[in-house]
Amino acid sequence: MSLPLPRDLARALAFFLAPLLLAPLALAQQSGAASPPPPAQGATKPLPVFEIPQSGVEFQTGDTWGQNGQTFRLYGIQSCIRGTTFTNPAGAKLDCGEASIAYLAALIRDTKPRCTAVAQTASPPLIYTVCAAHVGANTLDLGTVMVTQGFAFAATDANGKPVNLQYAVAEGEAQKAKRGLWIARDLPHPTAILNKALRDAERAQ
Repeated sequence: MSLPLPRDLARALAFFLAPLLLAPLALAQQSGAASPPPPAQGATKPLPVFEIPQSGVEFQTGDTWGQNGQTFRLYGIQSCIRGTTFTNPAGAKLDCGEASIAYLAALIRDTKPRCTAVAQTASPPLIYTVCAAHVGANTLDLGTVMVTQGFAFAATDANGKPVNLQYAVAEGEAQKAKRGLWIARDLPHPTAILNKALRDAERAQ
């Protein structure tokens, strides 16, 4: 008999599976495809270019948020899962997912990103996006900032390969420098947790 996954882990697993279907489209665009990927079947609205507002944003995870009745996710990264914990240098146990959310919220507040949607799924309704963050006179990729500073990780496909190689390189640098969440010895790496949950779900079928 299989047991239901915890709510936050089940939702994270659903979000984890969606980019596996979208990876060929997004990677083609990153490598210089002439046109953006088409929206998923059943999607009727064009994929937008938009700004993240300074109010009215509902943060679901450290890579996913809702605004104006739509759900958006940064493409190619995976934040910590809510409900998993790590130990900070002072010895306190903290929620890893909430730490990712707090950092994303602070980045959005301080850098006022402008985002471009790259793909959309119909179920669950979700728009994958890349965002440009403004830091002084520089424009930086928001996902890169999250991973480089150690508050998000490179998403992988079903074979364990990174969806975006640049994020994997940034993750390695953050781990080596022990930035952000990497300072914790008991860091609950989300990709490992999601891959295990996926394997357990497949065995239970």
